[in-house]
Amino acid sequence: MKCKKEQNKLSCKCTFDCNKKGICCECIKHHKENRELPGCFFTEEAEKTYDRSFEHFARLVNENKV
Repeated sequence: MKCKKEQNKLSCKCTFDCNKKGICCECIKHHKENRELPGCFFTEEAEKTYDRSFEHFARLVNENKV
């Protein structure tokens, strides 16, 4: 499967500059290893906190914020 890196970058909300931007499979693998979700799973406001933990995401879901 060919990566659609440039197309993926257009919808990426991540505010952190990294070498995985647009390469979703590598991004997800990296965050999963750290018990996190990628920034694109969060609202723009929540993503800017840099707290991408599973727990933070669960709180946001419970508060109907994502």
